[in-house]
Amino acid sequence: MERNAYFDNAKLALIFLVVFGHMIQPFTSDLHSINTLYMWIYTFHMPAFIFLSGFFAKGSGNKDYIMKLAKKLLLPYIIFQILYTVFYFYIGKDDWQTGIFYPQWSLWFLFSLFSWHMLLYWFKKIPAVLSVIIAIQLGLIVGYFGDIGHTFSLSRTFVFFPFFLLGYWLKTDHVLLLKKKGVKIASLVIMLSVATAIYFVPDMNTGWLLASKSYGMLGMPEYGGLARLLVYVTSALMAVSILAWIPKSKNRLTVLGTRTLYVYLLHGFFIQIFRETQLFEINNALDLIGLAVISATIVLVLSSKAIQGVWQPFIEGKTSIIRGVFGRKAEHNQT
Repeated sequence: MERNAYFDNAKLALIFLVVFGHMIQPFTSDLHSINTLYMWIYTFHMPAFIFLSGFFAKGSGNKDYIMKLAKKLLLPYIIFQILYTVFYFYIGKDDWQTGIFYPQWSLWFLFSLFSWHMLLYWFKKIPAVLSVIIAIQLGLIVGYFGDIGHTFSLSRTFVFFPFFLLGYWLKTDHVLLLKKKGVKIASLVIMLSVATAIYFVPDMNTGWLLASKSYGMLGMPEYGGLARLLVYVTSALMAVSILAWIPKSKNRLTVLGTRTLYVYLLHGFFIQIFRETQLFEINNALDLIGLAVISATIVLVLSSKAIQGVWQPFIEGKTSIIRGVFGRKAEHNQT
């Protein structure tokens, strides 16, 4: 069955924003405009990405399916947890030493993605609307427990699960309703309103968007549930707004949307070197554009066939690309 270009285009746009968001993060404390842009991106980029992950989930709970998921998600997690730990030690990063189940930086996504697939086995047996309501309630409740945090990626697993579940329940026709003219117009108002609100809200804690801390740590031990509910609504509206503007037609870059896991797992090596060496700075709009260009270049490089060939054994547990290359060379030498 032919892939739908819309979803690959969406994944490519979102992985660019993941990289770009990580590129500008060091400058958020000094520049209010950069902080606004950073938080604006974070209101939707992971919720939308997680929604798309749920959209393609099968929800099977048999033994073969679980073993395939473990190979696809947990094995790369362990490999890259070790690689990033060694890498952080090598570049002199202070917090390099963590346990195997305390995900290094962005590796939480792999652990959570495996957990979402496991949760789906039970939640798919519940009527769609009720299952989403229960998932949202769980996401609100976990914030009241200080022990549920970054370890095992537990906090993010429960907080972001409603987006994964929504993706599972919705069909292609539902998603493509976002392309209607009225939705696109409304999305512009939503995106501008959220950007304006972020700009004028004093000292909003990014932890609300990162979803890895308890309400107590975020300074709202009593009313954190209401705050998170507002974040849910904002993130959902923003994700809808961004997805409304994703092109449906296939282009030369669409295929890169099938390789986003490579970008996600590998871009951290670049980002952490940039941060440790303080290689870049933002003094004007041109600097910001330059970082966007560098982010796009990182996405293009890490999506390349050459990078795929080298890292496929570590990320997919396969060597089909390398074997294909050597196979073609062998055929060429015989002729």
